[in-house]
Amino acid sequence: MEEKINSAPDGSELIEQARIRREKLKKITEEGHNPYLKTKYAVTARSGDVKENFAAWEGKEVSVAGRLMSRRVMGKASFSHVRDAQGDIQIYVTRQDVGEDVYMAYKKDFDIGDIVGVRGTVFKTQTGEVTIHATHLEMLTKSLLPLPEKYNGLTNVDMKYRLRHVDLIMNADVRETFRRRAAILREVRAYLDGNGYMEVETPVLLTLEIGADARPFKTHHNALDIDMYLRIETELYLKRLIVGGYEKVYEVGRIFRNEGMDASHNPEFTTIEMYQAYVDYRYMMDFIEGLYKHVAERVCGTLQVPFRGNMIDLSHWERLTMTEAVRKYAGVDFSAIASDEEARAAAKAHGVETEAGKDTKGHILAAFFDAFVEDKLIQPTFVYDYPVEISPLAKRKPEDPAMTERFEYFICGMEMGNAFSELNDPIDQRQRMEEQAARKRAQGANAEVDEDFLNALEYGMPPTGGLGFGVDRLVMLLTDSANIRDVLLFPTMKPKK
Repeated sequence: MEEKINSAPDGSELIEQARIRREKLKKITEEGHNPYLKTKYAVTARSGDVKENFAAWEGKEVSVAGRLMSRRVMGKASFSHVRDAQGDIQIYVTRQDVGEDVYMAYKKDFDIGDIVGVRGTVFKTQTGEVTIHATHLEMLTKSLLPLPEKYNGLTNVDMKYRLRHVDLIMNADVRETFRRRAAILREVRAYLDGNGYMEVETPVLLTLEIGADARPFKTHHNALDIDMYLRIETELYLKRLIVGGYEKVYEVGRIFRNEGMDASHNPEFTTIEMYQAYVDYRYMMDFIEGLYKHVAERVCGTLQVPFRGNMIDLSHWERLTMTEAVRKYAGVDFSAIASDEEARAAAKAHGVETEAGKDTKGHILAAFFDAFVEDKLIQPTFVYDYPVEISPLAKRKPEDPAMTERFEYFICGMEMGNAFSELNDPIDQRQRMEEQAARKRAQGANAEVDEDFLNALEYGMPPTGGLGFGVDRLVMLLTDSANIRDVLLFPTMKPKK
């Protein structure tokens, strides 16, 4: 008789199976074998190590521990699979070797999903499967809920995210995604550290709601009796460190934005922001291209990675100004448009809509880009020289003050990161921040100017290049994941009633 992982039960089946397991727990506890009392187990080997290096382990005694994932009972001898952090390994259990009492308990009291400890010798079966011939078997933890069906796993997408712990138990590809996420973060840090950057941490709780477009989450500090806000970026504190004399800093930061959710947005997400003194946005273009190539080669072993049905070539990055990109994909040349009125006429002619109060030439250029260009940028593309109206923290281009030294880069129509030659003129910065805050207040929202940041700028910030990118979107790219929730261990979900 082969017992596999339980079929996905409906409510009544789940209740019945849970009841049976609780009865088993009561029975074995009354017999003096409480499966929750064990505080440790001497593990001497992992499944992957044993299977990959069979010649070194053959005939030797090992102890493994993990979750019971299958059981095939054949009278006096049985086979099971135990899953640990490295994968599955088969165990061979006989009444003669583990004893009558243990074998009967294994047959009657053990369930799929239980955590077990196994000690025995390594051998290969006639079919060539690496196996542990058990001489000792014990239950380390009783599982009171059945696992989903073996071959289909969690098929309900919503439940995959809500029950991530079960999703990880059942799906090797999901476990691999998050191993790769850890590797990506490790390699990003290695690249930054290797280039002389210092990792820092800045506050998550802020005392004011700044005038930026993103909406923050609001909370209240009881001891100080003040409202506080979860940060929507790490930028302003990191720039203060440049003012303070550090020349290369970065932060792996958790960010919170009280906004919508879709395939590429989650209310809390991870970014990496980095700032380097005495370089500009063109240097940061080269830097981020080098970083992506380093991480892809180390984690994926190639610069050609599949993503959303496309083969992305990270060895080549196109570079276009925003004006060039709109001319290329929308057929409208904004370099030939001289006034806001002409820009509005072009927008009307092409059915491009803008928000109230955002109908200048710069705003309309950005609207054309959103409407006609962004989703066309499949291969890695830098889009640079953004209008000043949408770039309140970027330095103006000396030769064209209507534009800023800013770029974003796109892959598969998705914005992956944002960078500036940072604005370090405190007078210009104050004016832009006050205008931004005024627009936000006019929309009925609270907004303040960060006076502490402006004060820091007045002490003098050197010419600086800054760059921020989404870790989650990078992981999506390098794991070919369609949805941001696939690369977040515990994505934000609306509670079920």
